[in-house]
Amino acid sequence: MEEKTNVILSPSLYWVKKISLPVKYIREVKKLLPSIFEDILPEGHYSYYAYKENDEYIVFAYEDKMILKLMAQKGISPSNVVNIYFAQSEFSSMEGACRVNEKQALVVKNGIVILVPDVWIKEAGTLKLDDFKPSGHAIVLQQFNHILKKSSFYKIGFVLLFITGIIFGEWLITMDKAATLADQRSAVFAKYNLKPTMMQNQAIHAELSKIYEKQTKLRKYIGYFLKMHLAKNEKISYIGFDSKVLTVIIKGVTQSKKITEALKRKGIQAKTQLKNSVLTLEITL
Repeated sequence: MEEKTNVILSPSLYWVKKISLPVKYIREVKKLLPSIFEDILPEGHYSYYAYKENDEYIVFAYEDKMILKLMAQKGISPSNVVNIYFAQSEFSSMEGACRVNEKQALVVKNGIVILVPDVWIKEAGTLKLDDFKPSGHAIVLQQFNHILKKSSFYKIGFVLLFITGIIFGEWLITMDKAATLADQRSAVFAKYNLKPTMMQNQAIHAELSKIYEKQTKLRKYIGYFLKMHLAKNEKISYIGFDSKVLTVIIKGVTQSKKITEALKRKGIQAKTQLKNSVLTLEITL
């Protein structure tokens, strides 16, 4: 296929959820998506996307490698693709069912576009894309998504090992190479904005390790609260983090025992206060 084209992904190529979160901005939602999807995704390397629809967020998880492989099988080159969209963003307002091939059809159930066997559908139209007007919800596939996400964290450790190798190497090479090595060492220090001594750099690495551990724990706790099964009238109204304390406020709580016991089973120790059906939880990290 040589002509330029738009690609609309079948629901079979992504995971989608409709959720309500007490956050204002899409960038805050995207930080939480790995935790939101972690219980349902098979092993793999995933990318995430989200957009707001009315008072809810439509969130997606997809595997770039799988989509690129299927495009290659269909003879679609990434260089010939204008934009890539989800069936969810393009057909969520569709009425009735539409056949996409001889065996499958698209239907909308509770606001989510799903793919079903054609035999389930008594009456269905044919999907026509002649007048297709794309939404603004396009994604860009990452062809190198297998790179570890923790690479930034380990960068300074790699740099320290590299510098150690340079210093040790100065004892092994000839005097003619000494000046070159000194220039390389200076360039590395300048490039990564490192401190003059190894002790200072090790202290920085230790501090970054503590920050990483705290952020990992924070993400884990927030993910648990977002997936917590609450009573019908209970609703999380606030999640905030200040220095060392994660604060969660849940409204509509008549008894806090069920929530606190669920936290204890997860190994989460929280300071609680229940007043006027508002439960305040404070967790020290």
